[in-house]
Amino acid sequence: MTDRTETPSGGGRDGVEIYDPLGLKTSGEEDQTDRSHQPLRARWDPTAPADGKNRAHRPGRVVKKQSRLGRFVSTYGWRAYALPVLAVVTVLVVVDAVRGGSEPVSGANPGFGALSPRAATAGIIGAPPGDGQFPTDLPTGALPQGGAFTDAGAGTWRVIPGQAEVGADAATVFTYTVEIEDGIDTSGIGGDVAVATMVDSTLANPKSWAHDKKFGFRRIDQGKPDFRISLTSRQTTRKSCGFDIPIDSSCYNADAGRVLLSEVRWVRGALAYEGDIGSYRQYQINHEVGHAIGYHEHQPCETDGGLAPIMMQQTFGTKNNDIAALDPFGVVPMDGKRCRFNPWPYPRG
Repeated sequence: MTDRTETPSGGGRDGVEIYDPLGLKTSGEEDQTDRSHQPLRARWDPTAPADGKNRAHRPGRVVKKQSRLGRFVSTYGWRAYALPVLAVVTVLVVVDAVRGGSEPVSGANPGFGALSPRAATAGIIGAPPGDGQFPTDLPTGALPQGGAFTDAGAGTWRVIPGQAEVGADAATVFTYTVEIEDGIDTSGIGGDVAVATMVDSTLANPKSWAHDKKFGFRRIDQGKPDFRISLTSRQTTRKSCGFDIPIDSSCYNADAGRVLLSEVRWVRGALAYEGDIGSYRQYQINHEVGHAIGYHEHQPCETDGGLAPIMMQQTFGTKNNDIAALDPFGVVPMDGKRCRFNPWPYPRG
């Protein structure tokens, strides 16, 4: 029996001989080493032919040259649209600021006339217009339906206890009391304290008179104040304000040092005002306190469709024609302008 010797076919990986029983490996054939785990090598020129192979010619792409605007947009994205808009807005703001000194600014606060010196404050200020000769069916100034009110009080007032202050560092700080005429029952309007709270909160509002650093207010309940803010019955108000006409109103009696707030108006408001009752009460306070601090003259509607000046007699109307009909020789012209009700000296802050 002849021994057969099996000859290895050659060197394999890691020194292991690969057995080739069929003798398929030919002489002169190069040993093909497994390169599947060897790293890839990058080519310096990817377009150059590799290993003697001819690379097919690839036609170059036609690239459209980008415009300056296109490059600007691609570089800055959404900012490319925002920047021109901001530039236009800036120009408009500068133009408006330059023109503001010579032209009225849209949205400005309505005016309230000239401020009189305190020495000139005397007599009854803010009485109803005209001479009192009005028809009884006059719609302007008519009293709305509503809650009960006191026709005639005792002619004396009770001081509501409490203190408050706003604008302590103002040039002039006015002291005031809140008082209610004896005989007036305030239970239907929240009580005495509710009346005082409405007065205090109105004067403390940033839209009220303390917005102007010339004015501050301090409520006291003892001693003599600069003026007394007094809720007053119908007949006492008419007597203290110097008129006896069918139109209820409030006034400031400088000789008595008393801001007389008509209780009937406090309860029912005014048809011509067209606002809610709380807003009307704020108007009552600000208008009459305006007289007390020196704004004696009433004002007309300035801008058709705008807010009424606080010193306009809004109880009688927010249309110039309505007030002019009551007082043809007064300061309000018959010019057809109509304003919207407004309870504040500085409604736009």
